[in-house]
Amino acid sequence: MRQIVGAWAGVPLPVRRLLAHELRSAASLGRWVLRRPPHGVGAGELAAAYTGPQTAMMYGLVFVALIETVALSLLIPWPSVHRVVLVLDVYGVLLMLAMHAACVTRPHVVRRDGSLRIRYGALFDLTVPADAVASARVDRRYPQGRLVSLSEDGVLDLIVGSQTTVTVELNRPLPFTRPLGSRAEARTLRFHADDPRALVAALRQPAPP
Repeated sequence: MRQIVGAWAGVPLPVRRLLAHELRSAASLGRWVLRRPPHGVGAGELAAAYTGPQTAMMYGLVFVALIETVALSLLIPWPSVHRVVLVLDVYGVLLMLAMHAACVTRPHVVRRDGSLRIRYGALFDLTVPADAVASARVDRRYPQGRLVSLSEDGVLDLIVGSQTTVTVELNRPLPFTRPLGSRAEARTLRFHADDPRALVAALRQPAPP
């Protein structure tokens, strides 16, 4: 056991986080197929979906991958190569489905204590304490950049389908962990929710005593 722990500790942090992401995504695929309740959502808490802008694209990619798998099975004449390609293609399709399932089963959450949990599948997870929120508003934007982008002035964009729909201003810098493990701080959060008005309304409600 110590050898396993030591070997795992020797793996670079980005690789460890990617492997953990794939394992959590695979678990999310099982949760999605079995129609289990969303992950991390308690009674009386608001689950806010964010997959709307990417669903059609994700299914399109899966369809193209399946077509590619069938085409290569007809074009590759060597059985050993065909088996390897088939395994890789099937793994790729399952990984895409698992990533989408992770987004479906791990929504944003407005908790009963007024805190906000912002997520993107199993790749990104940030909890915002209720007392750190200065304001929240519906604010549709189309930023450029990667999934998680941080500007020099501390604006964190969590982009889904090339857009964000909610802006949360913070009253203090909030530390967060990037998908590959590095740390940073944000002063403003911008992210996508399929129903931004419901999320903002829930976030503005006073926390229960």
